Amino acid sequence: MTDIQIIDLTPENIANYGVCGYKDVKKHKELRNKIDWFNEYYPKGLRIKIVFSKEGGYQGMLEYLPGKYAHRPVNAEDYMFIHCVFVGFRNEFKGKGYASILIDECIKDAKKVKMLGVAVVTRKGSFMVNKEIFLKKGFEIVDKVEPDFDLLAIKFDANAKDPNFKSDMLDNLSEYKNGLTIIRSAQCPYTEKNVKAILESAETKFKLKTKLIDLKDSETAQKTPCAFGTFCIIYNGKIISYHPISNTRFENIMNKAIRCFL
Repeated sequence: MTDIQIIDLTPENIANYGVCGYKDVKKHKELRNKIDWFNEYYPKGLRIKIVFSKEGGYQGMLEYLPGKYAHRPVNAEDYMFIHCVFVGFRNEFKGKGYASILIDECIKDAKKVKMLGVAVVTRKGSFMVNKEIFLKKGFEIVDKVEPDFDLLAIKFDANAKDPNFKSDMLDNLSEYKNGLTIIRSAQCPYTEKNVKAILESAETKFKLKTKLIDLKDSETAQKTPCAFGTFCIIYNGKIISYHPISNTRFENIMNKAIRCFL
């Protein structure tokens, strides 16, 4: 593809391009919430760069901000922190090196503002980028947390202190011992979908006490018990989903959990 552009989203143009596949501000509450969140953190250094094609439209993005404001339970102050990166709603845009270009843009910006390096949380599977692309670019694994999250960093000064996961992250699960709790943040637009149906199913089908927590800022996001930071479902003090899921998937998890207690 020869018509690819890397475009910086701003408060002035974000509604024109949309985010993560959501394009209609009037139709999608997810997009409205994301734009409000973006406008709040943009002055604090949040940046979203998108891969845009005249032929294919919006085909990828990378989102990052100073680690002080990371919406993950990490200590990463003085690092630039990547929330997410993906490329290729259409297959012909995959495997072209666009994700690598986006990461290079982030590294360049981090050096420009004198950060110690760049950090990112990775995991295999849905909603989080695989660590392999970062390892190829010189990132190293600096911390791990259950069940399979890695914290990676590339340091501009070899003597700089490594970022790390919050040491009390899993201890915070003790706050959610009874019933079902869903924690979410507008940082990830996918956290809006299916939540209402899951809460209704939990209350009517499984007779559970439910609680929905909307994270208001980076400080509360950094206190969540899940390394994904901006979404998790907790049942009686145990995380049963680390990322957004469908109501059908939720019911399958609950039916299995109930059978285990019988």
